[in-house]
Amino acid sequence: MITIQARVDHEMYLPQRAHRTDAGADLVSSENVVIAPGEKKMIDTGVAVKIPEGFVGLVFSRSSQGKKGIKLANAVGVIDSDYRGNIKVLLENHSNEPYEIEYGGTKVAQLVVVPIILPEFVSADSDSWDDTARSTGGFGSTGA
Repeated sequence: MITIQARVDHEMYLPQRAHRTDAGADLVSSENVVIAPGEKKMIDTGVAVKIPEGFVGLVFSRSSQGKKGIKLANAVGVIDSDYRGNIKVLLENHSNEPYEIEYGGTKVAQLVVVPIILPEFVSADSDSWDDTARSTGGFGSTGA
């Protein structure tokens, strides 16, 4: 078990899991915001975290928001180990109704912390590139 240090504007902003074994810890809004239909707004969570080197924080939408037409505009946020600012989420309203966010009470995203590999990328010559049956076949290349 690792621990993650967090700097919070208020204790209510500390990321929390609903259940002990949940992968994601809920992030709440630190402000009152209304997102109109078709609009995007940046929401501050009031929390900054110290992700250890060798790990990354991934910010995902909450499934309950999807039912309401609310999504993270960038699909998944990445919190690198050297970032020390507040976590902010860009939410987009795809519904036909305004979406009201209440400070400290509305869960706006979830944070998952996972280990990562930090490879070094090197240039390769094109002669070594066709070494698989699939080769460069991309979208739809398997017939699906």
